[in-house]
Amino acid sequence: MNSNKKSLKIFGITIWRICAYLIIYSVIGFIIETLYAILLYNVLESRKSFLYGPFCAIYGIGATLMILFIKKYFNKNNYTLFLGGFVIGSIVEYTINYLGELTTSVKWWDYSNQFLNINGRICLLYSFLWGILSIFIIKFFNPKIDKFLNWLKQKFNPKLSKLIIIFSIIFLLIDYIITGVAISLCLLRKSVENNLNIKNKEKAQKLYSYIYNNEKLSDFINYFWNDNKMLITFPNLNILLQDGTIVYIKNLTPNVKTYYYKFK
Repeated sequence: MNSNKKSLKIFGITIWRICAYLIIYSVIGFIIETLYAILLYNVLESRKSFLYGPFCAIYGIGATLMILFIKKYFNKNNYTLFLGGFVIGSIVEYTINYLGELTTSVKWWDYSNQFLNINGRICLLYSFLWGILSIFIIKFFNPKIDKFLNWLKQKFNPKLSKLIIIFSIIFLLIDYIITGVAISLCLLRKSVENNLNIKNKEKAQKLYSYIYNNEKLSDFINYFWNDNKMLITFPNLNILLQDGTIVYIKNLTPNVKTYYYKFK
């Protein structure tokens, strides 16, 4: 956030400001998704990407990349803004979905029933919404975020601002790692206990036996990352079977609550 000319920049934007965008838009995304669930499903439930922090990563990554690339290459008129958001948002959404499936065997969303979708990861409707969102972000919302960041820079010591961003990014990264481990262990547990036909089934059974034969390790997992904790945080957590079938964890544990509050 320091305006020093020696600050490292990407497309004219300092690394500190880019990190601030990532954090701010991840939190905003979490709020948007929470309100979306209330309006559409009448439930107050967790809509975040990570186990502990209020972050919805796809919004943070998507918005930050939009700001970087659209300001550089597409910032001419509403048509080019829309095109930039449509393309960048689609690429981000497809990539995150693919990487999530590749690394954790979780399909975070599935648009297979949507018109003009690609492998269920992106579809015309949501790519269109990314385009609309880019116009709103670039023209109306992000200028206010920039004013807010400039105000913080003037109000507080720049070193303090940098420290806040550094600690926030470190927390986000640690949260990401812990979340990946917790989800992997949850999927392993539910897959083996329900004898699901997952990839590398025999290997998973051996790993399950190794973990749960260790009393201290199993007690730690059952205390911090049990079914209640995982499903209240990730209501739509699922397992991708070898044949491509998706099995939702909540269907395997019908007695576990998956929301904070359900409106009548």
